[in-house]
Amino acid sequence: MEHFEVIVIGGGSAGLAASIALARSMRSVLLIDEGQPRNTSALHAHNLLGQEGSNPLELLKRGRQEAASYGVHLTEGTVSSLSGTLTEGFSVKVDARNFTAERIILATGLKDQLPQISGLDRAWGTSAIHCAYCHGWEVRDQQILVIGCGPMSAHQAMMFKQLSSNIRFVNHEPAELTEEGKSILKALAIPIVNQSVQALEFDQSGTFEAIRLDNNEKLHAQAVIVASAMRANAELYKSLGGELSEHPLGTFIAVNESGATAIPGVYAVGNASNLGAMVMAAAASGTLAGAAINAELLTAAL
Repeated sequence: MEHFEVIVIGGGSAGLAASIALARSMRSVLLIDEGQPRNTSALHAHNLLGQEGSNPLELLKRGRQEAASYGVHLTEGTVSSLSGTLTEGFSVKVDARNFTAERIILATGLKDQLPQISGLDRAWGTSAIHCAYCHGWEVRDQQILVIGCGPMSAHQAMMFKQLSSNIRFVNHEPAELTEEGKSILKALAIPIVNQSVQALEFDQSGTFEAIRLDNNEKLHAQAVIVASAMRANAELYKSLGGELSEHPLGTFIAVNESGATAIPGVYAVGNASNLGAMVMAAAASGTLAGAAINAELLTAAL
């Protein structure tokens, strides 16, 4: 059973940044990654200082190379179990392999739960987007349809109205449109289409071109805005006795400013603890947690 001072579970920007911060302080680090990043379908990462527009997968490739150069042990696989305490130490099982550690960092990200609309998963991350900061500039001045399917859909419409005057709100789930939301749409003169969405439709080249409503009417557009329910990948955290926190956008692992969870010795970084964190913010949270754990280990050794 191989021992590391810190095991990082998840190899996205947050997990890589945490492992690099620790390895640069001469800590022994194992990073375990399933190889299924959330932003696989996106072609470009934005709001990334000095790397604007970079391909997300290429960024992770360079991050892994940097981590390895500092001595981080990288392994692919799925963690099947996580157990232990700060006092006893933690045990991690990956397939048939077992590892132990003094600290755990959960960089397990989140899952986007999309409305059950045919074709939506096909367009997700390209023509179907959710974040004005992540993709808004790329759809500026285009024909935009906001699918009303969550408590924040009207706020999404407000954000994208700033980027395009050609925007309509499709009231897919009427129960989710609050009085506040109606007031926002009215104040911004955003037309409301009171129909549910059957499907997204594509042209022969595979490019999104329209949505089909329940009445079979088609609304043509270049981009669709849709809110996903964001659920932190937190089964491992819950297996240690942790409880998730609720947010209008989904569920997450609550942490302090350094990424420490309510379970001593266990940290959570990136989208697992911050549903809205983009690449740079996720990486920053990993660096902070790595520094905090190094300081904790230094103090524990006295």
